[in-house]
Amino acid sequence: MTITTTTAARKQRLFDPKLLLGILVVAALLVVSLFTGVYDIFGNTDGGEMFAITRIPRTIALVLAGAAMAMCGLVMQLLTQNRFVEPTTTGTTEWAGLGMLTVMITFPTAGLNLRMIGAIAFAFVGTMIFFLFLRRVTLRFSLIVPIIGIMLGAVVSSISTFVALQTNMLQSLGVWFAGSFTSVLRGQYELLWIVAAVGVVVFLAADRFTVAGLGEDIATNVGVNYNRVIFLGTGLIAIATGVVTVVVGNLPFLGLIVPNLVSMVRGDDLRSNLSWVCLTGIAIVTVCDLFGRLVIMPFEVPVSVILGIFGSVVFIALLLRQRRRG
Repeated sequence: MTITTTTAARKQRLFDPKLLLGILVVAALLVVSLFTGVYDIFGNTDGGEMFAITRIPRTIALVLAGAAMAMCGLVMQLLTQNRFVEPTTTGTTEWAGLGMLTVMITFPTAGLNLRMIGAIAFAFVGTMIFFLFLRRVTLRFSLIVPIIGIMLGAVVSSISTFVALQTNMLQSLGVWFAGSFTSVLRGQYELLWIVAAVGVVVFLAADRFTVAGLGEDIATNVGVNYNRVIFLGTGLIAIATGVVTVVVGNLPFLGLIVPNLVSMVRGDDLRSNLSWVCLTGIAIVTVCDLFGRLVIMPFEVPVSVILGIFGSVVFIALLLRQRRRG
């Protein structure tokens, strides 16, 4: 009886009618995104072609990148038991950038696929280093964790900048990390579909991530291979971060603010929150991208700038909230 009640309650949370309203709101934002831009797609004869080449790929990229980075933040926060970590506060994004730079120097004619492999490999190594550090060092305050991650990311970023200076690739490095959907065109964004597969795997393994988030001892006692789950989670985070970094660039704070906002409203159940986290991530990225496109039209402000300002304000608010709670 108890199991039946629990299962029914879980299904109710998973298929919350409010989720349909959220999907409709996000769909409306995406429609606005499709028809926002400098080029007049209705007044020109090649408007339909331009719509297919630029607007549709850009909108699909907003969906996949926004959902992927928000989801990465949720998984990372669960595995580290810390609400202030995400790929840009643990150095994962910087490691991905260093990997992409290394590939470009080693293989100057490398295409997107090879750059993506380099970014994923370095992102995986960097994230594992961060996780190993957390397992070996006991930190008294949770706020120290993201500070260490940001410091690690700054060191990796400095190495990337030095290498780029020595190889005359500093401008390219700046463009990669700008975090913008301006250059997303048909034929250049399709790699992002990989993160959709990552999302499916995260959903299937959600319960294992939830158990691993309770700690190694509890996970082991209930029969979950803790190290294997950590390895799987790190791999999924590295794949999603590497792909998004190669195609779009840096999307700061997205993986930090979205899971926290959803958790404040709905609690900490990963499986039932996953769809809300993806939807909220898509909504925030789309709104920031629309603002960046409209604020100085016909020019554009990179979405990473808008996200950086918005995300830092929310980040500080979360820190103050944590401090008040002690």
